[in-house]
Amino acid sequence: MKASCRDLGLMDYRDCWDLQQSLFDTLLESKAARNRAALAAGNPGAVPGAGVEPTPAAGNSPDEAGTILLVEHPPVYTLGKSGHAENLLIGREALEAMGAQFFHIDRGGDITFHGPGQLVCYPILDLERLGIGLRSYIDALEEAVIRTVAEYGIAAGRIAGASGVWVGGSGDRGKSGEVPRKICAIGVRSSRYITMHGFALNVTTDLGWFSRINPCGFTDRGVTSLERETGRKIAMDEVKSFVVKFLSEILNVRIYK
Repeated sequence: MKASCRDLGLMDYRDCWDLQQSLFDTLLESKAARNRAALAAGNPGAVPGAGVEPTPAAGNSPDEAGTILLVEHPPVYTLGKSGHAENLLIGREALEAMGAQFFHIDRGGDITFHGPGQLVCYPILDLERLGIGLRSYIDALEEAVIRTVAEYGIAAGRIAGASGVWVGGSGDRGKSGEVPRKICAIGVRSSRYITMHGFALNVTTDLGWFSRINPCGFTDRGVTSLERETGRKIAMDEVKSFVVKFLSEILNVRIYK
């Protein structure tokens, strides 16, 4: 199985959201067309979302799982569909005066920030073609980030009841009593096992932007970045290479440009 990868550089959030949605809709329609073709061929087991693999349409080879987007955004806050507006701690006008945008979007999770120095990864993938469910997919995203930050000597992991990747131990406090710090936020949307949205890994992000929100709805936990944890600048292209490498290994998919 394979997936294409597109490095978008710095891109406006709305433009990237529109691109995501277009890729998502195309993959969803391709899947529906395959199922219609299977039904027409007399395969009673083919139902929308069933993951059958009849003869592919043009441009939709049977080993193509989708597209992975890598991007940085200008400053923007996004609130998930289950989020709480009160976790934005300043008014919208003040936020815009600082040069940031705000969007209420259709992923899971609460409020988060995207900005320069943060690697955002949006996999638009057919999970049925990869042979995994949504929970395993989210675990795979987290694991790819855990392995990536480990390349820089950072021990990160998961916290029960809180999505994303954290530094500082498990539970409410790390073993040394330190407050857990989120280094990567994760929020996805899925329909018929087609995914969009993804994760945001703080590389050299200006963490001051997070002081205007309760990140992911938490008031008792911090945020961090590769730069803060290592005390040095980290090359974004190097981080992208690690993320792609580990996503490829964990999802068992060849990622090509």
